[in-house]
Amino acid sequence: MQPSYVPTIFFITESEIDLNDLLGQITQTSTGAAAIFTGMVRGVTSRDNPHETEYLEYEAYIPMAEEKMKQVADEIHERWPVIEGIAIVQRIGRLYPKTPTVLIACTAAHRDTGVFDAARYGIDRLKEIVPVWKKEISPTGELWIEGDYIPKPGE
Repeated sequence: MQPSYVPTIFFITESEIDLNDLLGQITQTSTGAAAIFTGMVRGVTSRDNPHETEYLEYEAYIPMAEEKMKQVADEIHERWPVIEGIAIVQRIGRLYPKTPTVLIACTAAHRDTGVFDAARYGIDRLKEIVPVWKKEISPTGELWIEGDYIPKPGE
């Protein structure tokens, strides 16, 4: 049975991500599963162009970013109506290796209802359409990291 109320949280923050608090907000009495994805700052990148990273600086146009985060949550609700709660959080500011930068959490009654797919969709879609930029600072200099996605009309 689909819940009548689906708690949905999305925001940009400079503060640490509190997983327990977020899970508490998106968990209902019928919830039996949570799929959580957390992106982290790597201190060492080994694929493509191997290098070290001292820290990342994240920036966002917050009003538009949060509007797009809501769009991602709405898309998850539409594709997986059994999802009972969604949290989408993106950090901005200076973040050092081993620090969580983004969190997507989806809850559902059972693990076999698409909750893993919903969380995966959430992070992939966030990377596609949410206007967040990152600059990588390494021992050899600074570089803005660009994705290769160009939004289509309406996205």
